[in-house]
Parts: sequence; C-alpha cells; structure tokens
Amino acid sequence: MKKIFLLAILAALLLTGLACFNEKGGGSAVEASAKAEPAPDFSVISLDGQQLSLASLKGKVILVNFWATWCPPCRAEIPEFIEAYTELKDRGLEILGFSVDDMPEAELKSFVTKAKMNYPVALVGQDIVSAFRPGQYIPTSIFIDRNGRLRYKHVGQLAKKDLVRIFEELEKE
Repeated sequence: MKKIFLLAILAALLLTGLACFNEKGGGSAVEASAKAEPAPDFSVISLDGQQLSLASLKGKVILVNFWATWCPPCRAEIPEFIEAYTELKDRGLEILGFSVDDMPEAELKSFVTKAKMNYPVALVGQDIVSAFRPGQYIPTSIFIDRNGRLRYKHVGQLAKKDLVRIFEELEKE
C-alpha cells in the first residue's frame, strides 16, 4: 500500500514537471496559518528507534519537514537544518525529518548517516502524509508551536534564516 501511494505521488509530481521546488521555483513563501488549528496527533519511530509523538514533544517548537533523498532542494536544506538544530535544540527546537522515499529503512539510514543528520528522521507512510496534508510538493516544512498548533507552512527549500526567524517568533509565545 505504501509503495502504491508513493508511486502515485511520484507520478503526479512527474506529470506536473515539478518533482520538487527550489528557492527560485516559486515555492519559497512561508504561509502563516489563518487560524492556528491543532496539529495532527502523530506517532512515529525514528530510524534510531526513538518513539516520537506530538505528546512527547509537548512544549517544544516542532519543525516537521517532508522530504526525499532524490530531491535536490531537500538535500540542499539539510546542512542548514543541522546547523539550526545544533544551535537551537537546547532552546526548544525539534526538527523531524519525515522521509517520503520509497526505499528500505536501511538505505535511508545510510543516507542519513552519510549526511550527518543530527535530528530525528523517520520513513513515513500514507497515514502521516494524510494527517499533515503537506501538499504535492517537497520539501515542505510545517511548524507546530509549543501548544501543539499548526502555525506555518513553507513549500520549497527553507533557508536557515527563515527557520530561525520563525522559531524565535514562536519561542516568544
């Protein structure tokens, strides 16, 4: 079922000619949620075996990043996410990399290790994608505030300066 869903996503992206956005591709605007609706109640197991859920991350600002290893803008934002996570984790930032790749977990884990990704990464399926509704393009980053509400959605490569700006805004609330 997961493979069929992921193949459908890939086919839709290829049909539109836009497998992913980059900063110049038109998907770089950060959208504030019109109303801060509750974030989906999720539970995933990261590649390193850590159980992560909305409840377990209560009180943190969460950046949920939908990405794939085959997407150039997704790979390009990883170093800046690593830097931001190193700098802001102790202040309450949690970055969750939700991979939509169609590959075995072992292959994804190898990629994550080589990329030196220091934040939790999980291979997710249809249930998580349906719950968050990131849209049809990746990378897509969704910010959840400390109270568990959806606050911002960014389609396309997210620059560190924008990540930090949004985190600092949500940190003050």
